[in-house]
Amino acid sequence: MVVSCLKDMSDAAFAIFTAKLLPTVERSRIIGVRTPQLRSLAREMLRNGSAQAFMAQLPHRYFEENLLHSLLLSLLKQPVGEVLALVDSFLPFVDNWAVCDQLRPRAFAGNAAFVYPYVRKWLGSEQEYVRRYGIVASMTYFLDADFDKTMLNDVARVPATEYYVKMAVAWYFSFALVKQWESALPYIEQRLLPREVHNKAIQKSVESLRITPERKEYLRSLRWPNRKA
Repeated sequence: MVVSCLKDMSDAAFAIFTAKLLPTVERSRIIGVRTPQLRSLAREMLRNGSAQAFMAQLPHRYFEENLLHSLLLSLLKQPVGEVLALVDSFLPFVDNWAVCDQLRPRAFAGNAAFVYPYVRKWLGSEQEYVRRYGIVASMTYFLDADFDKTMLNDVARVPATEYYVKMAVAWYFSFALVKQWESALPYIEQRLLPREVHNKAIQKSVESLRITPERKEYLRSLRWPNRKA
């Protein structure tokens, strides 16, 4: 039923556009449904009680099914322990950055003691997008009131050989420089990140509107020169 509904909302041109953004997803698995439509469907499924049955049907075939699953998990109002279990069971099936990055459960906010042990487990996963999700969750939930500077080290130590993991680490540190400048800066000053990640974190930081011109200038001076330089 869900797949039929998704296909009724499909847009061929949007499917082509989406496929260009998702090189890790086979074109045949992309229906072409826009995120606002998926979010509306998620809300309706939660209202009519069909969400749990859908989320139990893993693995899904289509990208939009996985994105819908991610949106449902983000909207759940169950106790944090129940949501953590559902997220943990879903993550092994995530195979692209878009589904990973949309997964932002409201239930996680303000529940650091419950969530961070899972985050640390995800950061150490052998699976690329489970690791990326651990980084995204660290950035989303643990750079403000629940921040602890040891968390920076947890992310810095993540094995980052895959492109989408490297970019997530850089993204995390660019946000850390915005929100926790004093704690994050030594990782840049001491070049504790891989060269590509280091330079990308600086690039993202200097593009931010939330970092002062003086700090941006200092960060530029810390760029790691290319090997040919």
